[in-house]
Amino acid sequence: MSSGGARNRSGPAKDPNSGRSDRIGYKLTALPSEGYKSGAPEWPLSEASVTELRLWEEAWRTPQACAWSMPSESWRVRTVALWVRVRVRCEAPDAPAALLGQLHRFADQIGMTTAGLAEMGWAIAKDELAERRSDEAKPGEQVVKQGSSRDRMKVVGE
Repeated sequence: MSSGGARNRSGPAKDPNSGRSDRIGYKLTALPSEGYKSGAPEWPLSEASVTELRLWEEAWRTPQACAWSMPSESWRVRTVALWVRVRVRCEAPDAPAALLGQLHRFADQIGMTTAGLAEMGWAIAKDELAERRSDEAKPGEQVVKQGSSRDRMKVVGE
Protein backbone atom coordinates (compact mmCIF):
# COMPACT_ATOMS: atom_id res chain seq x y z
CA MET A 1 0.00 0.00 0.00
CA SER A 2 1.44 3.36 -0.98
CA SER A 3 1.47 6.34 1.31
CA GLY A 4 2.62 9.92 1.30
CA GLY A 5 2.99 12.05 -1.77
CA ALA A 6 1.81 15.51 -2.70
CA ARG A 7 -1.69 16.38 -1.63
CA ASN A 8 -3.88 19.30 -2.35
CA ARG A 9 -3.27 22.02 0.28
CA SER A 10 -0.65 20.03 2.17
CA GLY A 11 2.18 22.02 3.69
CA PRO A 12 2.58 25.77 3.71
CA ALA A 13 1.08 27.83 0.90
CA LYS A 14 3.43 28.88 -1.89
CA ASP A 15 4.75 32.41 -1.59
CA PRO A 16 4.96 34.02 -5.05
CA ASN A 17 7.61 36.43 -3.73
CA SER A 18 10.02 33.77 -2.47
CA GLY A 19 13.29 32.75 -4.09
CA ARG A 20 12.07 29.15 -4.37
CA SER A 21 9.01 30.30 -6.32
CA ASP A 22 11.33 32.23 -8.64
CA ARG A 23 13.44 29.11 -9.21
CA ILE A 24 10.47 26.88 -10.05
CA GLY A 25 8.72 29.60 -12.06
CA TYR A 26 5.70 29.92 -9.77
CA LYS A 27 3.82 33.13 -10.49
CA LEU A 28 0.25 34.14 -9.83
CA THR A 29 -1.96 35.17 -12.72
CA ALA A 30 -3.44 38.57 -11.89
CA LEU A 31 -7.17 38.84 -12.49
CA PRO A 32 -8.57 42.37 -12.94
CA SER A 33 -10.37 43.57 -9.83
CA GLU A 34 -13.06 45.27 -11.92
CA GLY A 35 -14.19 41.85 -13.14
CA TYR A 36 -15.09 40.39 -16.51
CA LYS A 37 -16.59 42.86 -18.96
CA SER A 38 -17.94 40.53 -21.67
CA GLY A 39 -21.25 38.75 -21.33
CA ALA A 40 -21.84 35.34 -19.84
CA PRO A 41 -21.74 32.36 -22.20
CA GLU A 42 -24.87 30.35 -22.91
CA TRP A 43 -26.07 28.26 -19.96
CA PRO A 44 -24.54 24.77 -20.56
CA LEU A 45 -26.84 22.58 -18.45
CA SER A 46 -30.48 21.54 -18.73
CA GLU A 47 -33.14 24.21 -18.34
CA ALA A 48 -32.19 26.84 -15.75
CA SER A 49 -34.40 28.53 -13.20
CA VAL A 50 -34.65 32.32 -13.06
CA THR A 51 -32.52 32.32 -9.91
CA GLU A 52 -29.85 30.20 -11.59
CA LEU A 53 -29.71 32.52 -14.59
CA ARG A 54 -29.44 35.59 -12.33
CA LEU A 55 -26.57 33.99 -10.38
CA TRP A 56 -24.95 32.82 -13.66
CA GLU A 57 -24.88 36.42 -14.95
CA GLU A 58 -23.55 37.63 -11.60
CA ALA A 59 -20.77 35.01 -11.57
CA TRP A 60 -19.65 36.11 -15.03
CA ARG A 61 -18.99 39.64 -13.77
CA THR A 62 -16.38 38.47 -11.23
CA PRO A 63 -12.59 38.64 -11.69
CA GLN A 64 -12.52 34.83 -11.83
CA ALA A 65 -14.65 34.93 -14.99
CA CYS A 66 -11.67 36.50 -16.77
CA ALA A 67 -9.79 33.26 -16.17
CA TRP A 68 -12.78 31.03 -17.04
CA SER A 69 -13.11 32.79 -20.39
CA MET A 70 -9.56 31.91 -21.47
CA PRO A 71 -9.46 29.16 -24.12
CA SER A 72 -7.26 26.98 -21.89
CA GLU A 73 -9.86 27.21 -19.12
CA SER A 74 -13.05 26.87 -21.19
CA TRP A 75 -13.68 23.43 -19.69
CA ARG A 76 -14.52 25.20 -16.42
CA VAL A 77 -17.71 26.73 -17.86
CA ARG A 78 -19.71 23.60 -17.07
CA THR A 79 -18.21 23.46 -13.56
CA VAL A 80 -19.24 27.09 -13.00
CA ALA A 81 -22.78 26.17 -14.04
CA LEU A 82 -22.78 23.23 -11.62
CA TRP A 83 -21.56 25.57 -8.86
CA VAL A 84 -24.46 27.93 -9.66
CA ARG A 85 -27.01 25.10 -9.62
CA VAL A 86 -25.72 23.67 -6.33
CA ARG A 87 -25.49 27.13 -4.74
CA VAL A 88 -29.13 27.83 -5.56
CA ARG A 89 -30.18 24.47 -4.12
CA CYS A 90 -28.12 25.11 -0.98
CA GLU A 91 -30.24 28.18 -0.26
CA ALA A 92 -33.19 25.93 0.60
CA PRO A 93 -33.69 25.66 4.37
CA ASP A 94 -33.67 21.85 4.17
CA ALA A 95 -30.47 21.59 2.07
CA PRO A 96 -28.49 18.52 3.15
CA ALA A 97 -24.98 18.91 4.55
CA ALA A 98 -23.56 16.80 1.72
CA LEU A 99 -24.81 19.36 -0.79
CA LEU A 100 -23.14 22.14 1.19
CA GLY A 101 -19.88 20.19 1.01
CA GLN A 102 -20.24 19.88 -2.76
CA LEU A 103 -20.82 23.63 -3.01
CA HIS A 104 -17.52 24.25 -1.27
CA ARG A 105 -15.69 21.80 -3.55
CA PHE A 106 -17.11 23.43 -6.68
CA ALA A 107 -16.24 26.89 -5.33
CA ASP A 108 -12.63 25.74 -4.85
CA GLN A 109 -12.50 24.25 -8.35
CA ILE A 110 -13.54 27.52 -9.98
CA GLY A 111 -11.50 29.82 -7.76
CA MET A 112 -14.38 31.35 -5.82
CA THR A 113 -12.68 30.76 -2.46
CA THR A 114 -9.36 32.09 -1.19
CA ALA A 115 -7.94 28.56 -1.23
CA GLY A 116 -9.30 27.96 -4.73
CA LEU A 117 -7.68 31.16 -6.04
CA ALA A 118 -4.33 30.07 -4.60
CA GLU A 119 -4.69 26.54 -5.93
CA MET A 120 -5.36 27.85 -9.45
CA GLY A 121 -2.43 30.26 -9.20
CA TRP A 122 -4.75 33.25 -9.52
CA ALA A 123 -4.75 36.50 -7.58
CA ILE A 124 -7.17 39.40 -7.84
CA ALA A 125 -5.12 42.47 -8.72
CA LYS A 126 -5.42 45.52 -6.53
CA ASP A 127 -6.77 48.59 -8.26
CA GLU A 128 -4.07 50.91 -6.96
CA LEU A 129 -5.27 53.87 -9.01
CA ALA A 130 -8.74 53.71 -7.48
CA GLU A 131 -7.20 53.44 -4.01
CA ARG A 132 -5.06 56.52 -4.63
CA ARG A 133 -8.02 58.44 -6.03
CA SER A 134 -10.12 57.70 -2.96
CA ASP A 135 -7.25 58.70 -0.66
CA GLU A 136 -6.81 62.10 -2.29
CA ALA A 137 -9.12 64.94 -1.32
CA LYS A 138 -11.25 66.19 -4.19
CA PRO A 139 -10.58 69.77 -5.36
CA GLY A 140 -12.60 72.29 -3.40
CA GLU A 141 -13.23 69.88 -0.53
CA GLN A 142 -11.93 70.75 2.87
CA VAL A 143 -10.16 68.04 4.79
CA VAL A 144 -11.34 67.99 8.39
CA LYS A 145 -9.08 66.48 11.00
CA GLN A 146 -11.18 64.80 13.65
CA GLY A 147 -8.57 64.27 16.32
CA SER A 148 -8.48 61.33 18.65
CA SER A 149 -11.45 59.77 20.37
CA ARG A 150 -10.14 61.19 23.63
CA ASP A 151 -10.46 64.71 22.19
CA ARG A 152 -14.10 64.05 21.25
CA MET A 153 -15.09 62.68 24.69
CA LYS A 154 -17.22 64.76 27.00
CA VAL A 155 -17.33 64.39 30.73
CA VAL A 156 -20.83 63.93 32.05
CA GLY A 157 -21.34 64.40 35.68
CA GLU A 158 -22.39 66.64 38.46
